[in-house]
Amino acid sequence: MTFHSSRRKKPLILSASALLAMTPLLFSAPFAWASTQQTVPVPQGVGQEILQKSTVFGSTPTNTPVTVSIVLKTVNTAQLQQYIQQTGTPGSAAYRHYLSVARFAMQFGQPQVVVQGITNYLAKYGIQTTVYPDHLNITANGTAGQFDQAFAVKLQDMMFKGLKFHGTQASPQLPAALANPVLAVLGLTNYGNFTSQLVKPISQLQKPATSTSGPPAGSQTPADFESQYNVTPLYQSGNKGQGQTIGIVTLASINPSDAYTFWKLNHIHVLQNRLHLINVNGGAGPVSAATGSVETTVDVQQSGAVAPQAKILVYQAPNTDYGFADAFFQAVTDNQAGSISTSWGESESAIDYSITHNLESPYYAQVFNEIFMEAASQGISMFAAAGDQGAYDATSDLGTTNLAVDSPADSPYITAAGGTTLPGVQNFGSFTINVPQQRTWGWNYLWPYWSEFGYSNEASFAEATVVGSGGGYSTLFATPWYQQGVPGVNRYSATPYLTPIDHNSAWTFNPDPQVVTGTGQGRNIPDLAMNADPITGYGVYSSTLFGTNTWAVYGGTSFVAPQLAGIAALVNQKTGSRVGLWNGQIYQFAASPQSPFTPLNTTGPSNGNLYYTGTKGAIYNPGSGLGVPNVAKLAQDFADK
Repeated sequence: MTFHSSRRKKPLILSASALLAMTPLLFSAPFAWASTQQTVPVPQGVGQEILQKSTVFGSTPTNTPVTVSIVLKTVNTAQLQQYIQQTGTPGSAAYRHYLSVARFAMQFGQPQVVVQGITNYLAKYGIQTTVYPDHLNITANGTAGQFDQAFAVKLQDMMFKGLKFHGTQASPQLPAALANPVLAVLGLTNYGNFTSQLVKPISQLQKPATSTSGPPAGSQTPADFESQYNVTPLYQSGNKGQGQTIGIVTLASINPSDAYTFWKLNHIHVLQNRLHLINVNGGAGPVSAATGSVETTVDVQQSGAVAPQAKILVYQAPNTDYGFADAFFQAVTDNQAGSISTSWGESESAIDYSITHNLESPYYAQVFNEIFMEAASQGISMFAAAGDQGAYDATSDLGTTNLAVDSPADSPYITAAGGTTLPGVQNFGSFTINVPQQRTWGWNYLWPYWSEFGYSNEASFAEATVVGSGGGYSTLFATPWYQQGVPGVNRYSATPYLTPIDHNSAWTFNPDPQVVTGTGQGRNIPDLAMNADPITGYGVYSSTLFGTNTWAVYGGTSFVAPQLAGIAALVNQKTGSRVGLWNGQIYQFAASPQSPFTPLNTTGPSNGNLYYTGTKGAIYNPGSGLGVPNVAKLAQDFADK
């Protein structure tokens, strides 16, 4: 996959006044919509191999309701990238001068003549449309028969890998004059292929969850989080997120009462009626552990605990390509949330494979990149989980053993949330493990105890527990401006415990690796890290998702992303306005003499994500990023700029 917008040569930086004075792209002559009958194909979100290998049951009934999202290309894309860099870099004349949605649409969305031409065309077939205010997305609602005619296709009922959906094996067609501005058509095929990044407990490592009156004994609580990351000074000053709004983008539903019960049992006084569910494209269906509702529950409980007086908007969308895209589009164009987190994703290797084997359209990933650029231009702080398979993210979805990072955390316009393990003695009943200091999360510290976990040798245990903080180098995005020149970026130390044999599923295990050094390239992931190890994990409350229990202990970088969204609400309150994309700012803070981060730069096997380890003296390290934040100091740094 090639993200052309992120690989262009660095353009000439325009002044803020020049950017603000830019006018929308205009056409020298109006489109002659009715003067041509020529049609051309437009990309779908789902690739042809899924469609060709699906079992077809017959034509989709013509009266079946269908929702389609027509995503349009940004205009003036190079200028948009310049604007984001300027607004997110301390010292720039345009620093934190963000755009309204209307201004974004005027400068970077498609012109009204394009949007009107597409909506008029669809209206001829009885299809109703809603245009997002950024002029980059048109949601169309109609019937299968109407879309068959409008796009010259035949929707069919299909099944692939046990999932039933409707789709078309033919490429959708549009008149040539309409097709060029279209980036992708999502929803003609509504196959859902997204999974949650949350780490589920492993039976041998799971703490008992017998408590009904509060979090399980030994689990981490919001009070522990407050103490560990020095949030207390903000609370003592009265800063609890008043007047702020947090957004959660998810593909699974939540029971709101579970969140309120969680906060109550943790003795957190929260804003009443703070939680608002927004069902995008009909919502995400019933609350269910199988569909990922534990993930949404974690996101809401954690973000809301960190910023107890902030409002929370939960954008619940169906697990489809158009659902995930529309959830982001609505969250960003609503422009109510100053910070937004998501914990759903897939490895870059899976994306590459899907495109190479026609399982996914190469245009699909660009849809999300557009949304994240818009968020940055509007001053929205975005956060995404960096993944939970250490340096080998592709083991979770594609099943390969190559080094890989997670998407969408790889986007330059999102702050990637990595994970750590907290220090202390971990008690497993028959034995204990001592972690002397906070370290990058990687389960290699468990491997010497393989016999205690019922494995025949250390190698088999290691291969069964490829778990840790996502980290490494993107193959899709170039090293962004804010990482260039930072000590440790694109340079690493590593302890190669696991060496791929053939990049498929086989490993060579080395129980005592020597530290090696090397160089990387591309977007470095993550940006910072906090506790994510399930062994030092957090209590999660649910009245329905854990069977007979109401509590469970979970971990994963899925906790860190919403926690950061909560921290961002506290930061925005302290500064009195949105601080926007964190990345261009926190890398400068980290390079200062009084950094708000503690780098995890101890070199060696005791501080790595199964491959990358710390480098002595480095500001940045793959696996843990800039390190662990001091939240009160970080908020002050944002306020001082």
